[in-house]
Amino acid sequence: MRFIDEVKIVAIGGGGGNGCVAFRREKYVPRGGPSGGDGGRGGHVLLHSDRRLGTLLDLRYRPRLAAKRGEHGRGKDQYGGRGADLTVDVPVGTIVKDEESGEILADLDREDMTVIIAQGGAGGLGNIHFASSVRQAPRIATPGKPGEERHLRLELRLLADAGLLGFPNVGKSSIIARLSAARPRIADYPFTTLVPNLGVVRIDEGSSFVLADVPGLIEGAHTGAGLGTRFLKHLARTAVLVHVIDLSAPDGRDPFADFEALQHELAAADPELAAKPQIVVGNKLDVTDAPEHLQRLRAELEPRGMDVFGVSAATGAGLRTLAGRIAGLVAEQGRAVAADEAPTGLAGDDRD
Repeated sequence: MRFIDEVKIVAIGGGGGNGCVAFRREKYVPRGGPSGGDGGRGGHVLLHSDRRLGTLLDLRYRPRLAAKRGEHGRGKDQYGGRGADLTVDVPVGTIVKDEESGEILADLDREDMTVIIAQGGAGGLGNIHFASSVRQAPRIATPGKPGEERHLRLELRLLADAGLLGFPNVGKSSIIARLSAARPRIADYPFTTLVPNLGVVRIDEGSSFVLADVPGLIEGAHTGAGLGTRFLKHLARTAVLVHVIDLSAPDGRDPFADFEALQHELAAADPELAAKPQIVVGNKLDVTDAPEHLQRLRAELEPRGMDVFGVSAATGAGLRTLAGRIAGLVAEQGRAVAADEAPTGLAGDDRD
């Protein structure tokens, strides 16, 4: 299944049914009066968060969501039925934005949340509402109102307690594969990982956390280079950032310079990202000269208050200690954090 984390949709609420003009025609009731019923309300379009889903792929091929219209009113005081609501399941972590303004209208950051993204139109009034002492046979009814139409952008932001970030091919996928049951694609060339991966890391019987492996970033990621802005947004909800640095210094790269470059990209993309608690992980400790590079990282970063771990995804050395420290930081910071302010642009699960 393809991982799709952004789609545009049009949501259209059902139109309301028209009110009816009718009169009673019964034997022995010579002046029965008006009997036209109201039209039914149009159906709402709703989104429902489902943890079993992990992609917005279904909506890529279903960009137009339209609910049913309400039934028209009928004679004999019969009201039209409501139009059926249209409920669409989306992954937990889906954000609903107005396509034109970019305003966040809803954030489905928990399991089993439901929001109305397009209201159904109200039904029209039948002529039973317009009778009076001077107008005993009104031939007046009102039409149903059209349903709301909204052009929206849906974005999926993964919910994870900690996120692995680093340049391509530093070993992030190997680390998450070692620590969890996740099985990302692993190869010896850059950009092997093209979509984020999630894995559950279990520390002991009652302790675990969700770890995200974000595809490799490059310099200029905050401007969109290498699709960096799409990948960086998946770190927005994480409580802890885990920098993975390649201690083998491929092509003469400086591991400390790589760390500084990543810090710059985080700060340029979102200052709140750079302010999150961070752990630095020097990977490929089994390679020659790696201990020397690790020592320099510690000398530069530990005075700043950062924890620096040396690990080897190839041999597994140091990974359990790393996992324990991540779990401790996650517990201190709280579980995956949603947006600071609850959006109020859309209705909740109100189907009246």
